[in-house]
Amino acid sequence: MNTVLRAEAEKIIHTAIQAVQPDEAVRRTLKDYQFNTGRKILVAIGKAAWQMAKAAVDTLGQVDCGIVITKYKHVKGEIPNVECCEAGHPIPDENSFASTKKALEMVKGLQPEDTVIFLVSGGGSALFELPLIPGDELQKITLELLHSGANIVELNKIRKRLSSVKAGRFAQACAPAKVLSIVLSDVIGDPLDSIASGPAYPDNSTCEQAKAIVEKYWIHLSPEAAALLDKETPKELHNVETYINGSVKELCAAVAKAAETLGYKPYILTDELCCEASAAGSFLASILKTHARSGQSLAFIAGGETMVRVNGYGSGGRSQELALAAAEGIAGMEGAAIFSFDSDGTDGPTDAAGGYVDGESFAAFEEAGIPYYNMLRENDSYHALESVGGLIMTGPTGTNVNDVAVALLKK
Repeated sequence: MNTVLRAEAEKIIHTAIQAVQPDEAVRRTLKDYQFNTGRKILVAIGKAAWQMAKAAVDTLGQVDCGIVITKYKHVKGEIPNVECCEAGHPIPDENSFASTKKALEMVKGLQPEDTVIFLVSGGGSALFELPLIPGDELQKITLELLHSGANIVELNKIRKRLSSVKAGRFAQACAPAKVLSIVLSDVIGDPLDSIASGPAYPDNSTCEQAKAIVEKYWIHLSPEAAALLDKETPKELHNVETYINGSVKELCAAVAKAAETLGYKPYILTDELCCEASAAGSFLASILKTHARSGQSLAFIAGGETMVRVNGYGSGGRSQELALAAAEGIAGMEGAAIFSFDSDGTDGPTDAAGGYVDGESFAAFEEAGIPYYNMLRENDSYHALESVGGLIMTGPTGTNVNDVAVALLKK
């Protein structure tokens, strides 16, 4: 492993994540906000829920009551008057359902002068859920969609129609109280109806689109679930005010700034990356090969969200698979490295944030007896990268603004 490149990659990752923490954005929105005279109820959902809720309560001084619903091991301590709950992601579990019930009870019977401070971050689709079908069936449908290669917008178009809180229905449950929604975006293009499946935003998708996705990916639905696809979702809400704070654009800019500080000339290729993870890895490798003789230190940056079509039984995530797929393309190249990470610190159902490879990694796989192509086929990027020290480990970061992949070329 090229220890210099690896250290610089870690520096870029750490600096960029710190730059996109949601605390300041939440404070900025709430600091001078003119609230109604009634109660303040806080509901925070998603992987960054605890961090956002802590910033909100610190800014306001107190709330009348509240709840945080976040991923396991993402609660970092107590927050006054706020119950902190942990639940399943990316598959909703019984704790997701029970915590969501608590949130609905909390907003029941509110008055027009009351305000629900609704803090939304990525991961909310799984964490904030009370299904209209049996929970075990929703889990099976979610897993099938995740394995199919469907992108996040397609996935959420189905989940909205099977839920009692998504697609604006939570905002309806809060009425006549006002909902002040502060959103940390983890979806390309920041579509408010898709982030966490839009619990407080009118749904822009149609029944026909949802049914087309089921047909496209051969998703198995019970008659009850299929019937819900024919039920239209809320198209108008009159009690919601929404602010977007943070997105993958900011993450890409933060990565570019960090790379420039280390002497690289940064190029943001896209902040709307949306393709198979393995294809993205191969593409970034080809870019480095094109510029190998440039005599410059370059950083190519691609933010967004790739997909993995799961065919094997290995362990990993989209960022790890991207990195593993890139290893062959840069094999033997001096001063070349490619890494990808999820800004929330968890890539897929693993404890890794992403993966790193450089020009020495492919040979290291061979030396360690790792069957490289078989590991790719089995979607076992975690164990392949682990064998050569290529896992990126950050732990929960407190933010969630999608993923970024970086290709470094050091002169």
